[in-house]
Amino acid sequence: MIKIAINGACGRMGIRIVTLTLEDQELRLTAALERPGHPALGQDIGTIAACGETGIKVTETLDAPAQVLIDFSSPESTMNTAEMCVTKNIALIVGTTGLTARHHEKIQHASQYIPCLVSPNMSVGVNTLLDLVSRAAGMLGKDFDIEILETHHRFKKDAPSGTALRIAERICEATNRKMDKDVVYGRYGITGERPTNQIGVHAIRSGDVIGDHTVIFGGLGERIEITHKAHTRDTFACGAIRAAKFIAHKPPGIYSLSDALQS
Repeated sequence: MIKIAINGACGRMGIRIVTLTLEDQELRLTAALERPGHPALGQDIGTIAACGETGIKVTETLDAPAQVLIDFSSPESTMNTAEMCVTKNIALIVGTTGLTARHHEKIQHASQYIPCLVSPNMSVGVNTLLDLVSRAAGMLGKDFDIEILETHHRFKKDAPSGTALRIAERICEATNRKMDKDVVYGRYGITGERPTNQIGVHAIRSGDVIGDHTVIFGGLGERIEITHKAHTRDTFACGAIRAAKFIAHKPPGIYSLSDALQS
């Protein structure tokens, strides 16, 4: 049985991961972590998740044994978690979005000592979309304009989504484009004719949308659209749990959800 700790346990994603972890016979939840000052500190995580009392209190620090820590929190909290996991020799799964290059460098450093699986989207479907988009971009060439459209709930704090950025990265890798040169975020004013290599990324925030991503390949006379729509957060929670089972006994290094799906 794999011992699991969850950081950001009282968030939207955290609650679903807590619930599914408690239901999984291969996993044992040992700790539920939250930021200092969180109103749920000291409460039973099972009660918060409507699963019944578990005896596991929401805490700021990890005092219980764990083999894997799943983190869906904030970038700075994730950095603190990574340092803690290195100290305690715990495998780390990061689903936090809004990470910068500096954050990724710190996780890369941690991966020298512990296994780290990082994915801005834990959905099996989205990771399939990434492969399809990469292949399509390489096949269609420069005759097709590429636009990325993402929609999320009004409470999301970062834009564009980490998934949209990863889509753009995969397209750049497949077509020899550069993120800092060829990717634009929204448009305003007199922008002039669209450059051939440009990739447009657009963020919509509306209501309670869990997460929609569409990649548009627009040619003269035809258009291809590849879309993924998440209907429930369990899509991401199940991916995180699958990742936890995959990474629990892996050596130090950086892993992706694609690695877990192919194992």
